Amino acid sequence: MIIMTDSAKSAVNRFISSTDKPVAGLRIRVEGGGCSGLKYSLKLEERAAEGDQQLDCGGLTLLVDDSSAPLLAGVTMDFVESMEGSGFTFVNPNASHSCSCGKSFAC
Repeated sequence: MIIMTDSAKSAVNRFISSTDKPVAGLRIRVEGGGCSGLKYSLKLEERAAEGDQQLDCGGLTLLVDDSSAPLLAGVTMDFVESMEGSGFTFVNPNASHSCSCGKSFAC
């Protein structure tokens, strides 16, 4: 369902290792907002919510709710470091339009 690059996995593992709370997984959610109408939300969760899809992605557990799952099918998540800054980027084959920042899209 979701493809994570090695760079993205490494970044998530750094965030997990720097927290003092237990981590059940990384929640990836699509919600309203951003300049194109929908945006990605990432959060380390201490426990999965009822009904979450739990996906193994190279040793990392991704937590995805049912409403976000169809919008995340086939998404590639990367972590990019550049002169302008660093952060997660997404390539979404379901998007009909994406903004230039790569964090917002429309379907």
